[in-house]
Amino acid sequence: MSSSNDKTRNQPGAVVENPWRRLREFTDARIGLGRAGISLPTSELLAFQLSHAQARDAVHLPLDIDALCSELAADPQLAALGEPIRLHSQATDRMTYLQRPDLGRLLDDASREQLVALCCEQPSDLAIVIVDGLSSRAIAQNAVPFLQRFMGLLASELPECSLAPLTIVEQGRVAVGDDVGALLNARAVLLLIGERPGLSSPDSLGLYLTWAPKPGLTDAARNCISNVRPAGLPHVEGAKRALYLLREAQRLKLSGVNLKDRTEDAVIEHRGSGRNFLVSE
Repeated sequence: MSSSNDKTRNQPGAVVENPWRRLREFTDARIGLGRAGISLPTSELLAFQLSHAQARDAVHLPLDIDALCSELAADPQLAALGEPIRLHSQATDRMTYLQRPDLGRLLDDASREQLVALCCEQPSDLAIVIVDGLSSRAIAQNAVPFLQRFMGLLASELPECSLAPLTIVEQGRVAVGDDVGALLNARAVLLLIGERPGLSSPDSLGLYLTWAPKPGLTDAARNCISNVRPAGLPHVEGAKRALYLLREAQRLKLSGVNLKDRTEDAVIEHRGSGRNFLVSE
C-alpha cells in the first residue's frame, strides 16, 4: 500500500524533491533542484532567470565613481590613500570595451599625460589601482571593505611601505594596472577589479599583484586572488593573502608563477568538524 507521500509524488504537476537539496546550505551551486514532471520546478527556473539578469546587469551597469570616491574619503582609515586619480582606458565606451579587450589593457592618451605630469621620479613600493572590470557591482560593494582591512594590515605589518597615488580606471582590464604602475614608478601594483559575473556570483572582486609592472606582461607575471566577497573569500582573508604576496614579492623581487601562495594553512580558518556531511546521522 502506497504512502500518502508516494501518492503526492505521482500526482501530475507535483514537485519531486531531490535528496541532495540539503547540500545547498554548503554551496551557491545549483544542485538538488528537484523536478516537476520532466522539467525544473517553476521557482527554480525563475531563480535562474533572476541570477542571469543580475549577471548581465553587473556587466553593463556603469561604476558610480563619485559615490566610490565619497566612500573612500569618508573613511579615516583610508586617508593615507589620498584623493583618487580618475583615469580611462582606450575603450571609449562599454560596447567597445566588451568587443575590444585589447583597448581595455592600456590607458588613453589623456590619462597617460595625467600620470606623466605627476613626475614620480622617486619610486614607491606599491600602487593600488581600482578598475571597474566586468562587474561594477563587485567594486561598489567590496573595494572599500577590502581596502579597510588591507590598509590596516599594511600599517601594522609593513609600515615602511610607501604608496603611489590611488587611481581608478574606467573600462579597464587587468593589464591596465601594468601601464599605471609603470607610469607611477611603482615597484609593485595591486589591482582591484570586478571579475566576470557568474550565475551565483555577480559581485566577485579579483585582486592581482604584479612585481615590476610594465606594459606587455602576461598573466604569468601576476598573482591572482579571486572571489573576494562576503559569500566567497572574506575581505579580511583576501587582505591577509594580498599582504603575504606583497611581502614575498618584495623579498624575492618577483611575482606570478614563480611566487607561490602558501597562506592556506596559516590564513584560512578550517572550521569544519571533519564529519562527512554525505553520511546521515
